[in-house]
Amino acid sequence: MSNASRIWIKNPLATLDSASAGGIVVQGTTITELIPAGGQPATPVDKIFDASQHVMLPGLINAHHHFYQTLTRAFPAALNKSLFSWLKSLYPVWAKLGEEMIEISTQVALAELLLSGCTTASDHHYLFPEGLENAIDIQMAQAAKLGVRVHLTRGSMSLGEDDGGLPPQSTVQTENAILADSERLIQQYHQPEAGAMSRVALAPCSPFSVSEDLMRASAAMAAKHNVRLHTHLAETHDETDFCIQMFGLRPVDYLEKVGWLTDRVWLAHGIHFNDTEIARLGAAGTGICHCPSSNMLLASGQCRTLELEAAGSPVGLGVDGSASNDGSNMIQEVRQAFLLQRLRYPAAEITHQKAISWATEGSARCLGRDDIGKLEVGKQADIGLYKLDELRFAGAGDPLAALVLCGAQQADQVMVAGQWRVTDGNINGLDLNDLIHRQKQLAQKLAAL
Repeated sequence: MSNASRIWIKNPLATLDSASAGGIVVQGTTITELIPAGGQPATPVDKIFDASQHVMLPGLINAHHHFYQTLTRAFPAALNKSLFSWLKSLYPVWAKLGEEMIEISTQVALAELLLSGCTTASDHHYLFPEGLENAIDIQMAQAAKLGVRVHLTRGSMSLGEDDGGLPPQSTVQTENAILADSERLIQQYHQPEAGAMSRVALAPCSPFSVSEDLMRASAAMAAKHNVRLHTHLAETHDETDFCIQMFGLRPVDYLEKVGWLTDRVWLAHGIHFNDTEIARLGAAGTGICHCPSSNMLLASGQCRTLELEAAGSPVGLGVDGSASNDGSNMIQEVRQAFLLQRLRYPAAEITHQKAISWATEGSARCLGRDDIGKLEVGKQADIGLYKLDELRFAGAGDPLAALVLCGAQQADQVMVAGQWRVTDGNINGLDLNDLIHRQKQLAQKLAAL
């Protein structure tokens, strides 16, 4: 660490905290100094990056996604449908995914996230048809190539149509196979230490696609290995009705019954909770990942973010799947959250800073991390720098507010763990045109299978 070069990201146009108004010093993988306005580093630096034309944010953290769904954006058979009918139209298509499709769709999702200023991404992959048993391994390899920090969740589906579940039988696995592979992935890829670039969580897909036994066994394994748990919950009224019909319980009651109402868990969506359930989730410290674009596209409803936070639940932000968004852009998702939540809460309570906080420290808390999500000494050097030189920003007053209000779409420079991964709006070492071409070919192939 002491021999690593010291970089001063100097005098940003704006930042979240006045303590870093003069920039930050990065050494190795971490932030070692905050510089106040007009200040200088305490000791000499080796390099200076002039950030005077950039708004500086902590790297954004995407707490829920489905990388593979970049292959089925705006899919004709799934248009204008709510969640259950949307899923039924797409499950047979996704059941035909192959290894190359996982490789390229992962690259596409991570590249899109990285270009938006996202430095940490969680993915929920739950499809393991025959021949695709190593999907998570493929994703890990692509994340390492791009230098993105990832929390990959070993999703699962064990309850097919034959047993009253939603997914087709060809997409489900036995519970023994799921648990054996979950343990393998934890042992192979989970890095518990601070600064980890790869972590694994266990993520049975949803109450309508796995058994109670698998939920309990996953919770036990997560406790044994000290990893986190993730699932979809309370996304639609249909899901609530399913839980009542299948288990005789509302979703939060079901969650408690299977041992998941804990601070080890973060949930995707979390829309349809009543006041009592919000209080219980908050008391347990269970995290909620708000997915505004997906919730709007599928007409699912609005997450009660401020009430969940007030009760004690961490609230983060996710783009969700690119088939229900249909994008993987975190800075756009910040704006979407800002606007959607203004329909529910007073303007004074949903500020641009609040929306950014969901995408940074809120998501970090959902993922159980205290080493990312803020620009502070000792935190990981994950940084997004945004220019305001596009037409959309012309005439803007407050630079930080302009990122959200005027609709920033792309970061100019992105650093992950002290390494520049995006330079002048381009991902280092990635041929985007070739990637787009391969993705289009594979999407067409998948649709035709």
